[in-house]
Amino acid sequence: KGDKALAMVGMDFYSVTVPEIGSAPPTVSVADPNSAAVPVKKLNEIGGEFPTWTADGQRVMWALGNAVWTYDLARGKAVDDSLKADAKLRAELRKDPAKKDSLARLDSIAKADTVGGKKPATPGYKPDERRITVTAMRDTPRGSVVLRGAKAITMKGYEIIENADVVVTDNRIVGVGARGSVPVPANAKVIDVSGKVILPGFVDTHYHPQWLTPQLHNTQTWQYLTTLAYGPTTTREPQPAVTDFMTYGDRVATGDMVGPRIYTTGPGVFAGENIKSLDHARQVLSRYAKYYDTKTLKMYMSGNRQQRQWIIMAAKELGLMPTTEGGLDQKLDLTHGIDGYPGIEHTLPITPKYRDVFEWYKGTQTTNSPTLIVEYGGPFGEGWFYQSEDLLGDAKLRRFTHPVDFDSKVRRRGAGNAPGPAGFAVKEEYAMWQHAQDVAKTVAAGGRIGVGSHGQLQGLGMHWEIWLLASGGLPNHDVLRSATIVGAEAIGLSQDVGSLEAGKLADLIVLDQDPLTNIRNTNTLNRVMLNGRLYDANTLDEEYPRQRKLPAQPWAYKVPSPTAGMGR
Repeated sequence: KGDKALAMVGMDFYSVTVPEIGSAPPTVSVADPNSAAVPVKKLNEIGGEFPTWTADGQRVMWALGNAVWTYDLARGKAVDDSLKADAKLRAELRKDPAKKDSLARLDSIAKADTVGGKKPATPGYKPDERRITVTAMRDTPRGSVVLRGAKAITMKGYEIIENADVVVTDNRIVGVGARGSVPVPANAKVIDVSGKVILPGFVDTHYHPQWLTPQLHNTQTWQYLTTLAYGPTTTREPQPAVTDFMTYGDRVATGDMVGPRIYTTGPGVFAGENIKSLDHARQVLSRYAKYYDTKTLKMYMSGNRQQRQWIIMAAKELGLMPTTEGGLDQKLDLTHGIDGYPGIEHTLPITPKYRDVFEWYKGTQTTNSPTLIVEYGGPFGEGWFYQSEDLLGDAKLRRFTHPVDFDSKVRRRGAGNAPGPAGFAVKEEYAMWQHAQDVAKTVAAGGRIGVGSHGQLQGLGMHWEIWLLASGGLPNHDVLRSATIVGAEAIGLSQDVGSLEAGKLADLIVLDQDPLTNIRNTNTLNRVMLNGRLYDANTLDEEYPRQRKLPAQPWAYKVPSPTAGMGR
């Protein structure tokens, strides 16, 4: 019981006084607290999550990233009342010429902090902020292993090494070269992969796990298992709407869950932030730099060009590497590149493109992840594979995909052209073939293309996107570079992943057949190595350094079906 309510609007929190009235309750807008129908107080400055009252109802607590705030309402009111009294006193002093000396003394005290170039603190109550530190051991396997005899497509330029040795110690690559040309630790385990092809693990620059339950963390999520089994060892989630993915990333890093490396921009910066200045942009982006520690963010159509420029300026100052939403607006996309944004998600919608656009790609070096699997300008590219591939007969896909997701996508597909089940379209109705030709011309001109599956079909969708990019004439080696080193560079991780080089993390895939001769051979996975742990790609049983079967997952069991006609 009390006279205060807590309102959450976006990532902002407001204390609202609830009047005791006998008539219809008033409509309260917190957009402008000073003109609200009842007393309203904004409690936070840079956003937050998980607001709650303390047990006594006198304080409000919330979290953001690795910090927790406590706002004492009584203390906040006392400070506000003091500031109002000070403002009233100043106003009275200004009206009385005889009291100008008193006003001057007050002003000199207020300006004291500016001596030496210091910026005075904004007056007002500040909630208590506490950083929370939780330490966990990072999963690092021990030992050395040599993968011997395969053809290594290293992505160090266009280097190809026949009959290679790839030497891994703990979770890092320590040597890559022709057989016998690199030092091998005396106790190293040797695994014969003759006749196979080794590539760096794929980097999915635009990945959505579709649809994790917010704030409820599964012991193991099927989406991440499926993704790893199909070869992406690094994923970047551009705008997840929630922050759960940061926790999932930590769980993979500590070995608590099996999956690829999970990176995320965190929730997007939308137009609703209403960025008012460069200082305001710095304040909003401090969520990502100081609290989420994402190293990146998604500028999601965040306002007019001035506002978007403030965001990229603040991002540069704070060491953040942003990407942007394409938004079906090619003119907008071009300004993103001109203004310095390093990434654009989804296709630039107009096709065909001409030399001026290809020169723009080359000059800006903005990486575009076209996600042809959900292309603009035609039916989603995924539809082509749903109608032309035997997915029902794909045992691996069935093994790793949750049966509800599998059935809803593979067994029945409805009409329409919305994200999700869509109807049939003949080949020439798809615009992806034209977009793929633009991709080939972009790379030929010196532009940069990433590979993003959009999480449309977990795991296999990455291969669909690779194959679509190749369909427009982009050479297979360049397609593979886009799926590895170019993607790693695009998300700021090329110092650790994206190529087979000494010093980099031991993330790689072993294929039975060569994708340079046929790009569809990307889906002939034999093994996947993540962080120095080697897995059977068909089961995700760990083969090295431990011999450990993947525990049976709940969705793999036969369960009663409540839906008639959908027997499994």
